[in-house]
Amino acid sequence: MVQTTANPNKKLSKLEGIKERSNYLREPLASELLEDTDHFSGDAVQILKFHGSYQQDNRDNRVKGQGKDYQMMLRTRNPGGYIPPSLYLTLDRLSSNYGNNTLRVTTRQGYQLHGILKKNLKATISDIVRNMGSTLGACGDLNRNVMAPPAPYKNRKPYQLAWEYADYIADLLTPQTGAYYEIWLDGEKAISGEENPEVKAARQRNGNGTVFHDQEEPIYGVHYMPRKFKCSVTVPGDNSVDLYTQDVSLVVITDENEELQGFNVYAGGGMGRTHNKEETFARMADEICYVAKEDVYDLLKAIVATQRDYGDRVQRRHARMKYLIYDWGVEKFKAKLVEYFGKPLEPFQPLPPWKYEDYLGWHEQGDGKLFLGVSVENGRVKDEGKFRLKTALREVVEQFQVPMRLTPNHNIILYEIDPSHKAAINNILAENGIQTDPNQINPLTRYSMACPALPTCGLAITESERALPGIVERIEALLKKLGMEDEHFVIRMTGCPNGCARPYMAELGFVGSAPGKYQVWLGGSPDQTQLARPIVERLPEEEIEKFLEPILVYFKQYRQMGESFGVFCDRVGFDALQEFASTYTPQEAVRKGRKIRYRVGVHDDVYERLKTTAKEQNKSMTQLVGEALDAYLR
Repeated sequence: MVQTTANPNKKLSKLEGIKERSNYLREPLASELLEDTDHFSGDAVQILKFHGSYQQDNRDNRVKGQGKDYQMMLRTRNPGGYIPPSLYLTLDRLSSNYGNNTLRVTTRQGYQLHGILKKNLKATISDIVRNMGSTLGACGDLNRNVMAPPAPYKNRKPYQLAWEYADYIADLLTPQTGAYYEIWLDGEKAISGEENPEVKAARQRNGNGTVFHDQEEPIYGVHYMPRKFKCSVTVPGDNSVDLYTQDVSLVVITDENEELQGFNVYAGGGMGRTHNKEETFARMADEICYVAKEDVYDLLKAIVATQRDYGDRVQRRHARMKYLIYDWGVEKFKAKLVEYFGKPLEPFQPLPPWKYEDYLGWHEQGDGKLFLGVSVENGRVKDEGKFRLKTALREVVEQFQVPMRLTPNHNIILYEIDPSHKAAINNILAENGIQTDPNQINPLTRYSMACPALPTCGLAITESERALPGIVERIEALLKKLGMEDEHFVIRMTGCPNGCARPYMAELGFVGSAPGKYQVWLGGSPDQTQLARPIVERLPEEEIEKFLEPILVYFKQYRQMGESFGVFCDRVGFDALQEFASTYTPQEAVRKGRKIRYRVGVHDDVYERLKTTAKEQNKSMTQLVGEALDAYLR
């Protein structure tokens, strides 16, 4: 007998009760929004997440003895990263009027606005919805933003199919409660395109217990999911979506005429974990089955229902679907899917090797128009010194009304560009200091990612976005010192172990483990098909070079032809790396006869000015600081 509600025989987590009492995501949020306060209560904060917002505290602005500096982070829901021109210009304006004057591209192809005050939250969300956007389901215990390759190829039908089905899956799993429009638009439902009839029918169709016919939420019920649920759709060979990190990934399968036949299905990936809790871990998704196109919605509902009904609702840290599959094993999970699905699962179909793509620079769309991939360091769209990305994007979108696709590596693709506009767009970007040639971007920066972390993320243990640029520069200097200037690898950093920037798939991952210290992960692959492993638990930031130098030297001496850094670390094993490091005599880091030391810190405003000046003068920040201090001390 298929279970269709949270297990009543176990004491559920507190959050399960909050969801059940919320009247389908309405209370206490709706009531507290009317109160003249600067923040929401704990229960309302949990419901607020389902509406796409986190309540945060800017720790940079904390004053001893005073209250927290409350502000809201808003996250958009836009499957496949699609942002129409009107929505982008709205987000740009809202970030200036109500936010901190920046936008943050997320690693799930959405935008985040930071610094929104409670009193401005309703105006901000309603403006987003009225301009073809949404924040519904961008956070909370339900399906998050559905990912897809951002490349807008018009002559490659599988890419168009991936976009279509990312939209369809997002619609299928969108909360059906009226709470969102009641609270943020006073009950007015925004004008939107007609929903795909197949999706609408599939949502209501009973599949052996997959839906609740007597509830406002036919798929989710009163308890929604045990934890967040993440999906992606991609095409064979394109791993721009980090498909192994998703709860569910679908791979488009077409015939020789590029007509859709069905999908390969992966399930059970996830990055979140907790330090010192061995029962939590990062996990790669498993191959599950192939499903014909006409059955894809029913199979997806079967996967959702299995996690909904059997996922852990007692221990939230054990509530993701990856733990259910790990505990049960893939075969038991597949057997339960068959019960919900109502028919046997078909065998997984062969696929070509996976490759990571970032689509930076200029490309042909395949229909006569062009697209341009713009690198966004750590996803932060801002104006800083001579580098005015926010201004440049606003000018391009206003003048040429081009849509954009956000990428899973927190970059931006502008597309539908008439070739006659290429020169003008290049000029706008160049005048604002923005590089359009990917070969001119530091490859360590190009393939790096960081989460926002401090000061606003409440889970952050240490820095990430603000620290990574300086650390990348130091690693670049180390490589140059070792005669390895042409080497690059995937670097990812998070301020806590939840893994928002997916560091556990990186060749070199930094995970905040204590203030100023990082757990270090090695052994991922450039194409994100191999899970990294931790080698150091608490590495002080100032000792990164000391730690990396012997490993890089060992890599230089013993790598195989064409072998990447992460694959090398995994092949030789950590014992060999540590044994080599234990007997390694460091090369002296010398510049003008002096050893470089990393024990001096600077304030944020000085750091940003220093970074800008270093870029302008084509010098390293270390060199610039050394010259300035030499002059001052003399």
